[in-house]
Amino acid sequence: MEIIRSEPSGVRYSTIISRIHSEFPEIPINTIHGNVWNLDVIYPSKVYKPARGVWMAAEFQEKETQPEPVIVEEEIKEAALGEDQFYEPFADWLKNELEECTKTIALGGNRFRDKWGTPDVIGIREPNRSDIIKAPTEIVSAELKIDKSSLIVAFGQACAYKLFSHRSYIVIPRDSSEEDIARLDVLCRTLGVGLILFNASSPSTPQFEIRVRGAKHDPDMFYVNRYMKLVEKELFS
Repeated sequence: MEIIRSEPSGVRYSTIISRIHSEFPEIPINTIHGNVWNLDVIYPSKVYKPARGVWMAAEFQEKETQPEPVIVEEEIKEAALGEDQFYEPFADWLKNELEECTKTIALGGNRFRDKWGTPDVIGIREPNRSDIIKAPTEIVSAELKIDKSSLIVAFGQACAYKLFSHRSYIVIPRDSSEEDIARLDVLCRTLGVGLILFNASSPSTPQFEIRVRGAKHDPDMFYVNRYMKLVEKELFS
Protein backbone atom coordinates (compact mmCIF):
# COMPACT_ATOMS: atom_id res chain seq x y z
CA MET A 1 0.00 0.00 0.00
CA GLU A 2 2.91 2.37 0.71
CA ILE A 3 4.30 1.68 -2.76
CA ILE A 4 0.94 2.39 -4.40
CA ARG A 5 0.41 5.61 -2.43
CA SER A 6 3.92 6.79 -3.32
CA GLU A 7 2.96 6.94 -7.03
CA PRO A 8 0.09 9.43 -7.54
CA SER A 9 -0.04 8.72 -11.27
CA GLY A 10 -0.23 4.95 -10.76
CA VAL A 11 2.26 2.09 -10.61
CA ARG A 12 2.45 -1.10 -12.66
CA TYR A 13 1.82 -4.44 -10.97
CA SER A 14 5.23 -5.79 -12.00
CA THR A 15 6.92 -2.79 -10.34
CA ILE A 16 5.06 -3.45 -7.08
CA ILE A 17 6.18 -7.09 -7.08
CA SER A 18 9.77 -6.15 -7.93
CA ARG A 19 10.03 -3.52 -5.17
CA ILE A 20 8.56 -5.84 -2.54
CA HIS A 21 10.91 -8.65 -3.56
CA SER A 22 13.94 -6.36 -3.44
CA GLU A 23 12.94 -5.20 0.05
CA PHE A 24 12.18 -8.72 1.32
CA PRO A 25 14.29 -11.14 -0.76
CA GLU A 26 13.62 -13.96 1.69
CA ILE A 27 9.95 -14.06 0.68
CA PRO A 28 9.37 -16.34 -2.35
CA ILE A 29 8.21 -14.40 -5.41
CA ASN A 30 5.11 -16.60 -5.80
CA THR A 31 4.11 -15.80 -2.21
CA ILE A 32 4.27 -12.10 -3.01
CA HIS A 33 2.09 -12.61 -6.09
CA GLY A 34 -0.40 -14.63 -4.06
CA ASN A 35 -0.85 -11.86 -1.49
CA VAL A 36 -0.88 -8.86 -3.79
CA TRP A 37 -2.67 -9.72 -7.05
CA ASN A 38 -6.20 -8.83 -5.82
CA LEU A 39 -5.60 -5.88 -3.49
CA ASP A 40 -8.17 -3.86 -5.45
CA VAL A 41 -10.80 -6.49 -4.61
CA ILE A 42 -9.84 -6.83 -0.94
CA TYR A 43 -9.52 -3.06 -0.40
CA PRO A 44 -11.81 -1.41 -3.01
CA SER A 45 -11.94 1.81 -0.99
CA LYS A 46 -8.15 2.14 -1.02
CA VAL A 47 -6.99 0.76 -4.37
CA TYR A 48 -8.38 0.83 -7.90
CA LYS A 49 -7.14 -0.03 -11.38
CA PRO A 50 -7.42 2.81 -13.93
CA ALA A 51 -6.10 0.45 -16.63
CA ARG A 52 -4.88 -3.10 -17.08
CA GLY A 53 -1.85 -3.81 -14.92
CA VAL A 54 -1.85 -0.30 -13.40
CA TRP A 55 -2.77 0.31 -9.77
CA MET A 56 -3.53 3.61 -8.08
CA ALA A 57 -4.42 4.74 -4.58
CA ALA A 58 -8.10 5.66 -4.35
CA GLU A 59 -7.21 9.02 -2.83
CA PHE A 60 -5.78 10.06 -6.22
CA GLN A 61 -8.70 8.77 -8.27
CA GLU A 62 -10.78 11.95 -8.15
CA LYS A 63 -7.86 14.10 -9.32
CA GLU A 64 -7.00 11.68 -12.10
CA THR A 65 -10.55 11.46 -13.44
CA GLN A 66 -11.53 15.13 -13.37
CA PRO A 67 -12.36 16.36 -16.89
CA GLU A 68 -9.91 18.62 -18.62
CA PRO A 69 -10.96 22.29 -18.92
CA VAL A 70 -11.65 21.96 -22.65
CA ILE A 71 -14.18 19.20 -21.97
CA VAL A 72 -15.98 21.33 -19.40
CA GLU A 73 -16.11 24.28 -21.79
CA GLU A 74 -17.44 22.04 -24.53
CA GLU A 75 -20.19 20.66 -22.30
CA ILE A 76 -21.25 24.18 -21.30
CA LYS A 77 -21.40 25.19 -24.94
CA GLU A 78 -23.44 22.11 -25.83
CA ALA A 79 -25.89 22.81 -23.02
CA ALA A 80 -26.41 26.36 -24.31
CA LEU A 81 -27.19 24.97 -27.76
CA GLY A 82 -29.71 22.49 -26.37
CA GLU A 83 -27.92 19.38 -27.60
CA ASP A 84 -29.29 17.33 -24.71
CA GLN A 85 -32.80 17.85 -26.13
CA PHE A 86 -31.92 15.31 -28.83
CA TYR A 87 -30.65 12.55 -26.50
CA GLU A 88 -34.01 11.03 -25.60
CA PRO A 89 -35.40 11.19 -29.18
CA PHE A 90 -32.27 9.46 -30.47
CA ALA A 91 -32.36 6.85 -27.69
CA ASP A 92 -35.94 6.02 -28.71
CA TRP A 93 -35.03 5.91 -32.41
CA LEU A 94 -32.03 3.65 -31.77
CA LYS A 95 -34.30 1.21 -29.94
CA ASN A 96 -37.59 1.35 -31.83
CA GLU A 97 -36.66 2.18 -35.44
CA LEU A 98 -33.07 1.11 -35.97
CA GLU A 99 -33.66 -1.79 -33.52
CA GLU A 100 -30.02 -1.88 -32.50
CA CYS A 101 -30.95 -2.08 -28.80
CA THR A 102 -33.56 -3.59 -26.54
CA LYS A 103 -33.00 -0.84 -23.95
CA THR A 104 -31.44 2.62 -24.18
CA ILE A 105 -30.75 5.50 -21.80
CA ALA A 106 -29.54 9.07 -22.29
CA LEU A 107 -26.32 9.96 -20.45
CA GLY A 108 -24.19 12.88 -21.63
CA GLY A 109 -22.27 15.15 -19.28
CA ASN A 110 -19.43 13.51 -17.37
CA ARG A 111 -21.21 10.44 -16.04
CA PHE A 112 -18.20 8.17 -16.64
CA ARG A 113 -15.99 10.67 -14.79
CA ASP A 114 -12.90 10.51 -16.97
CA LYS A 115 -11.26 12.49 -19.76
CA TRP A 116 -12.14 9.86 -22.38
CA GLY A 117 -15.71 11.12 -22.36
CA THR A 118 -19.19 9.75 -21.73
CA PRO A 119 -21.56 8.59 -24.49
CA ASP A 120 -24.59 10.81 -25.01
CA VAL A 121 -26.70 7.69 -25.44
CA ILE A 122 -25.90 4.12 -24.45
CA GLY A 123 -27.91 0.96 -24.91
CA ILE A 124 -27.85 -2.80 -24.68
CA ARG A 125 -29.09 -5.49 -27.01
CA GLU A 126 -30.21 -8.62 -25.19
CA PRO A 127 -31.79 -11.79 -26.62
CA ASN A 128 -35.54 -12.27 -26.41
CA ARG A 129 -36.95 -15.11 -24.38
CA SER A 130 -38.47 -16.52 -27.56
CA ASP A 131 -35.13 -16.69 -29.38
CA ILE A 132 -34.06 -20.27 -30.04
CA ILE A 133 -30.39 -19.29 -30.27
CA LYS A 134 -29.47 -16.79 -27.57
CA ALA A 135 -27.04 -14.12 -28.74
CA PRO A 136 -24.69 -12.55 -26.16
CA THR A 137 -25.45 -9.10 -24.75
CA GLU A 138 -24.10 -6.20 -26.82
CA ILE A 139 -23.30 -2.62 -25.77
CA VAL A 140 -24.09 0.22 -28.18
CA SER A 141 -22.83 3.80 -27.64
CA ALA A 142 -23.43 7.03 -29.51
CA GLU A 143 -21.97 10.54 -29.60
CA LEU A 144 -24.32 13.30 -30.83
CA LYS A 145 -23.20 16.74 -31.99
CA ILE A 146 -25.12 19.81 -33.10
CA ASP A 147 -21.99 21.98 -33.26
CA LYS A 148 -20.73 21.45 -36.83
CA SER A 149 -17.28 22.78 -35.91
CA SER A 150 -16.73 19.86 -33.48
CA LEU A 151 -17.37 16.91 -35.78
CA ILE A 152 -13.80 15.61 -35.64
CA VAL A 153 -13.99 15.73 -31.83
CA ALA A 154 -17.22 13.75 -31.93
CA PHE A 155 -15.65 11.17 -34.25
CA GLY A 156 -12.68 10.75 -31.90
CA GLN A 157 -15.05 10.20 -28.98
CA ALA A 158 -17.08 7.65 -30.94
CA CYS A 159 -13.86 5.78 -31.68
CA ALA A 160 -12.93 5.86 -27.99
CA TYR A 161 -16.29 4.30 -27.08
CA LYS A 162 -15.31 1.18 -29.05
CA LEU A 163 -13.10 0.41 -26.06
CA PHE A 164 -16.20 -0.76 -24.16
CA SER A 165 -18.90 -0.99 -26.85
CA HIS A 166 -19.70 -3.62 -29.47
CA ARG A 167 -21.02 -0.88 -31.78
CA SER A 168 -20.41 2.87 -31.76
CA TYR A 169 -22.21 5.68 -33.60
CA ILE A 170 -21.60 9.34 -34.39
CA VAL A 171 -24.74 11.45 -34.93
CA ILE A 172 -24.24 14.74 -36.79
CA PRO A 173 -26.37 17.51 -38.36
CA ARG A 174 -27.65 16.79 -41.84
CA ASP A 175 -26.68 20.32 -42.96
CA SER A 176 -22.99 19.78 -42.18
CA SER A 177 -20.71 20.56 -45.11
CA GLU A 178 -20.66 17.96 -47.88
CA GLU A 179 -16.90 17.69 -47.49
CA ASP A 180 -17.18 16.89 -43.76
CA ILE A 181 -19.92 14.33 -44.34
CA ALA A 182 -17.94 12.70 -47.14
CA ARG A 183 -14.79 12.46 -45.01
CA LEU A 184 -16.70 11.04 -42.05
CA ASP A 185 -18.45 8.56 -44.33
CA VAL A 186 -15.10 7.16 -45.44
CA LEU A 187 -13.61 7.21 -41.94
CA CYS A 188 -16.64 5.50 -40.44
CA ARG A 189 -16.62 2.74 -43.06
CA THR A 190 -12.89 2.27 -42.59
CA LEU A 191 -12.95 2.11 -38.78
CA GLY A 192 -16.35 0.50 -38.28
CA VAL A 193 -18.08 3.47 -36.64
CA GLY A 194 -21.74 4.09 -37.50
CA LEU A 195 -22.76 7.42 -39.04
CA ILE A 196 -26.22 8.95 -38.61
CA LEU A 197 -27.52 12.29 -39.94
CA PHE A 198 -30.34 14.31 -38.39
CA ASN A 199 -32.20 17.60 -38.41
CA ALA A 200 -30.39 19.59 -35.71
CA SER A 201 -32.87 22.45 -35.73
CA SER A 202 -35.89 20.54 -34.40
CA PRO A 203 -35.79 18.25 -31.35
CA SER A 204 -39.42 17.31 -31.99
CA THR A 205 -38.74 16.14 -35.57
CA PRO A 206 -35.04 15.20 -35.74
CA GLN A 207 -35.59 12.79 -38.67
CA PHE A 208 -32.64 10.53 -37.91
CA GLU A 209 -31.24 8.81 -40.99
CA ILE A 210 -28.60 6.09 -41.01
CA ARG A 211 -25.72 6.65 -43.43
CA VAL A 212 -23.32 3.94 -42.21
CA ARG A 213 -24.30 1.10 -39.89
CA GLY A 214 -21.87 0.53 -37.02
CA ALA A 215 -19.78 -2.62 -37.44
CA LYS A 216 -19.76 -5.10 -34.56
CA HIS A 217 -16.46 -5.84 -32.87
CA ASP A 218 -15.30 -7.30 -29.56
CA PRO A 219 -14.55 -4.59 -26.95
CA ASP A 220 -12.10 -5.01 -24.09
CA MET A 221 -14.03 -6.72 -21.28
CA PHE A 222 -11.95 -4.98 -18.61
CA TYR A 223 -13.33 -1.61 -19.73
CA VAL A 224 -16.80 -3.02 -20.44
CA ASN A 225 -17.16 -4.08 -16.82
CA ARG A 226 -15.51 -0.94 -15.50
CA TYR A 227 -17.94 1.42 -17.24
CA MET A 228 -21.08 -0.71 -17.06
CA LYS A 229 -20.82 -0.70 -13.26
CA LEU A 230 -21.57 3.04 -13.42
CA VAL A 231 -24.89 2.51 -15.23
CA GLU A 232 -25.76 -0.99 -14.05
CA LYS A 233 -28.98 -0.11 -12.22
CA GLU A 234 -30.38 1.97 -15.08
CA LEU A 235 -29.32 -0.16 -18.00
CA PHE A 236 -29.54 -3.72 -16.72
CA SER A 237 -32.47 -3.60 -14.30
